[in-house]
Amino acid sequence: MVLSLFGGAAAQAQDLRLIMVEQAGCYYCRVFNRDIAPIYEKSTEGLAAPLVHVQLRGELPEGVTLDSRPFVTPTFILIGPDGAEIERLTGFPGEDFFWPYISDMIATAQAGLSR
Repeated sequence: MVLSLFGGAAAQAQDLRLIMVEQAGCYYCRVFNRDIAPIYEKSTEGLAAPLVHVQLRGELPEGVTLDSRPFVTPTFILIGPDGAEIERLTGFPGEDFFWPYISDMIATAQAGLSR
């Protein structure tokens, strides 16, 4: 499966994206979008890996390679500058778990990119 998040513009070497796979009717997606998404875009994590919303059963953009098709919503997938999946978090376990997990995913990816 291939998704593109870079819209034709050349991605910079440090570019990361966090895909949120969601679907209509998903209670946890609504909670995340209401409580976390507005904060995320302004956070250190959001600046390092901007959030991109993708529908579970919708048409997917081109250019990003996932290890497997998500089947649970929400699923958060960290994508590297080459378009490859780095890591994912399946489900939304609540704010107390989300922030440290996503922060660690991004820090690990950034350390790998700086080598």
